[in-house]
Amino acid sequence: MSVIVLQAQAGRRVVDSDPAATDGALAAIESTGRGAMAELRRLLDVLHLDEETDDLEPRPGLASLPVLAERVGSAGMPVTVAVEGCERPLPAGVDLSAYRIVQEALTNALRHAGRATASVGVTYGPDTIELRITDDGTGNPDGQAGGGHGLVGMRERVRLFGGTLEAGPAPTGGFCVRAVLPTGAT
Repeated sequence: MSVIVLQAQAGRRVVDSDPAATDGALAAIESTGRGAMAELRRLLDVLHLDEETDDLEPRPGLASLPVLAERVGSAGMPVTVAVEGCERPLPAGVDLSAYRIVQEALTNALRHAGRATASVGVTYGPDTIELRITDDGTGNPDGQAGGGHGLVGMRERVRLFGGTLEAGPAPTGGFCVRAVLPTGAT
């Protein structure tokens, strides 16, 4: 989506002065938008989201991780979830972002890890929530990045709350995503 926004900004700058460049920017926006929609459809298919989902349902949060783990497991990657610390309600934005970070990390693992298992660790600290998502997969055999925007999206979510994100190969193999989000003292 950020690529689409950048392309739209470029199109606005040249709309009056260069019709050919404007047409090119609009074509790029259309192409990128179609690609993003196709990727979203694939993601929703992978996660087996219920067709009966109602817009009035509450937004997912960390309490929904077992359901997410089950969905990813049904798609072919077994997932375990472990929670440490004193579970407590989180601010709505932090809770949703934490869930989305785990969701994106598991989706990336499902797409890129090959035959693998994954684990999700959630640690409640006094004023933080730590997420650790790891897989034991082999990744892309040629070592090339997947070309998606999953890590970028995770970084943006973490930055929004002033947290930190580390992502890369795990020391024991596979891949690890570690995010820490401030929650504020409750």
